[in-house]
Amino acid sequence: MKTSERIDMGRRLVLIDIENVVGGLVCSETSADAARRAIDRAIGTDCDDHVVVATCHKGYPYVAWCWPTARRLVRSGRDGADLELLGVLDEDVASRFEHVVLVSGDGIFTDAVTELGRRGVQVTVVSRRRPLSNRLRFAAARVVHLEEPRAAATSSAS
Repeated sequence: MKTSERIDMGRRLVLIDIENVVGGLVCSETSADAARRAIDRAIGTDCDDHVVVATCHKGYPYVAWCWPTARRLVRSGRDGADLELLGVLDEDVASRFEHVVLVSGDGIFTDAVTELGRRGVQVTVVSRRRPLSNRLRFAAARVVHLEEPRAAATSSAS
């Protein structure tokens, strides 16, 4: 067996910048759950996916409740969630996953997405249409537009 073989062939890494999905601070379980359901509809998360959700400390209780099995990261301050997810991308992701799904539209991820693609990892960016960085859109192998989580919360309540 080669030690350079990918150990999680076919397994996806799903990185979620939850504040980018809801358009700001996650301040309720309802908004976190609406975001989770919108993401599930967009990409169909699976029990074999390794899901990582990043948020600030104020949003953490709501994120933890809605994603009980995910790896949850907390960092407050400017670009806190983004920086936590970039840290995950520094964990030799290319040798362990063949597909990365980034749920964010922030351009801060462009260089990391470009590097993953260069190393043979398929990268899908999932984002709302409005905050999607053009550079990030062009760096990704695939882009999926996310429906607005608020609309999902409203439609499921009826």
